[in-house]
Amino acid sequence: MLDERTNDLVAIGASVTANCQPCLDHHVASARNHGVSDEDISAAVEVGKQVRRGAGAAMDKKVVDVLAKAASACAPSGCGCG
Repeated sequence: MLDERTNDLVAIGASVTANCQPCLDHHVASARNHGVSDEDISAAVEVGKQVRRGAGAAMDKKVVDVLAKAASACAPSGCGCG
C-alpha cells in the first residue's frame, strides 16, 4: 500500500494524463494537506504531461495506420465505405 503522499503524487500525474481538471484540483489540495512540496507536485505534473504527450503521439500514429489500412482495403473491393 502506498503512503498518502505517494498516492497523491501518482494521482496528480494520472489526473494530468487523463485531462481531469476536478481530479487535479482535488489531488493537489490533498497533496498540500499531506505536506507534499510544490516542487514534488510540479514534478508529478511534468510526468503526467510526458505520459500524455507519449500517448497522444502513439494515437496520432495509430490513426494514420488505421486510415491507410482502411483506404487500401476498401478501394479495390468497391465496398463503398470510403
